[in-house]
Amino acid sequence: MKLKILNTLSFKMLVLVVFVATTSMILPAKNRLKTVVLDAGHGGKDPGAGNGMEKKYALDITLELGKKIEANYPDVKVIYTRDSDVFVPLHERAAIANRNKADLFISIHCNANPHSKSLRGTETYVMGLHKTQENLDLAKAENNVILYEDNYKKSYKGFNPNSPLAHIMLANYQNAFMSQSLDFAAKVEKNMAKQGHSSRGVKQAGFIVIWETTMPSVLVETGYLTNATDKALLGSDSGREKIATAIYKAFKEYKTDFEK
Repeated sequence: MKLKILNTLSFKMLVLVVFVATTSMILPAKNRLKTVVLDAGHGGKDPGAGNGMEKKYALDITLELGKKIEANYPDVKVIYTRDSDVFVPLHERAAIANRNKADLFISIHCNANPHSKSLRGTETYVMGLHKTQENLDLAKAENNVILYEDNYKKSYKGFNPNSPLAHIMLANYQNAFMSQSLDFAAKVEKNMAKQGHSSRGVKQAGFIVIWETTMPSVLVETGYLTNATDKALLGSDSGREKIATAIYKAFKEYKTDFEK
């Protein structure tokens, strides 16, 4: 009788173990932010704004941001679209993120406005409609980078960077990751303000560099090189450190929320 009871208990335990093992295999895995692609805008033959200041400052901030992520999250793979002064086509930047199945794409730039020296502060963009002429002008300026590329008409399916209509049509692209992109963008701007930098908020525009990415993506304009205050901030090691810290803190908050 005792042997029969023991056999019954053993069978039930075996069934329980098998059930737990099989159900754990089919339950959805917990979200993990495993790969982030950091994109330093411009580079090489493309100087960006400020006669080459943009490509240098954007790279410095990007590399500093990457160091912070790598130091604090060794399990996160950090990939750079460029880590030196080289030219990388816009479509290749997105392709790097897509090939590596990135969970987040951050493109870092510096702003400029030839019509106003008083404009200052950061802006973080997601893919979307141009709300103002100013946003459209900025998108056109950033997208004109493709003119440095060979066969850009073929690469971008006939996209004409000199046509305002083309940029408006591009902005209508439906981003499947809009909600996450907006969330991360808001975290960036919040932390920029906490670091003492002026924030101009989250905005939308049609940028080619985040058009073809298949993950949450933002473009961060870290300040205006046409403004004396921003120029001094971006031109100093401590200023670029503050900006990298703000973006890193946004990344930290976003990763925590993402993995809940």
